[in-house]
Amino acid sequence: MNASEEAPRVAVVTGAGSGIGRAVARRLLADGWNVVLAGRREGALRETAAAQPGPALVVPCDVTRPADVERLFAEAVRAYGRVDVLFNNAGTFGPAGDVGEIGLEGWESTVAVNLTGSFLCAAAAFRAMKAQEPAGGRIINNGSISAHSPRPRSAAYTTTKHAITGLTKSIELDGRPYGITCGQIDIGNTQTEIMTALGVGEGALQADGTRRVEPTFPVEEAAAAVAFMASLPREATVGNLLITAAGMPFVGRG
Repeated sequence: MNASEEAPRVAVVTGAGSGIGRAVARRLLADGWNVVLAGRREGALRETAAAQPGPALVVPCDVTRPADVERLFAEAVRAYGRVDVLFNNAGTFGPAGDVGEIGLEGWESTVAVNLTGSFLCAAAAFRAMKAQEPAGGRIINNGSISAHSPRPRSAAYTTTKHAITGLTKSIELDGRPYGITCGQIDIGNTQTEIMTALGVGEGALQADGTRRVEPTFPVEEAAAAVAFMASLPREATVGNLLITAAGMPFVGRG
């Protein structure tokens, strides 16, 4: 659906309780979307909704649990009649360590959230978009700059983000008969909690073993990029959008 259509568009945003997901949810609400806020922490979701007037539906959801994901999309359709966009955003950085140090539990928990959770949400959104009248919709997967170039000591996270690229391309192909498009946004160094945890502003670990203070950019600008992707007419799609802080060590990292 495009902005000229009368009915408000409907977006589901996972990981909407913080970071990029929170910023995207608030931007879409400000733009007049009906937004379904999904995440594990109900209180954080309500904080997201309260900061921006607009029609928001809060649905606590653990994306690693199939029943939670099915309930999320059932409630979205029950409340608004359809799903136009999924911003598939919920994720975790996972364990830090070289590949010999990462334990199986840390690996599996990262895969469960970043990859399996993204698959479950995309699959449920796809089914809803395929069944609705008129059929169609848009899935936007949140990849990462690490889908292109990893940070040191991040094998679990990096592997899942490379896999998201394959998931994105597969959904795009599968969705063509039904008017369902899929694109990916890869973001580098927004001003969010995860960047603080990585020490980006104080000295992030580089490939050569040194630490370097890296530039960041406002998360609201990343949200604006997602909103642009979401608002395109049905006839257009962005397959991949890479947005980074100007001057961050990405090309030739370290």
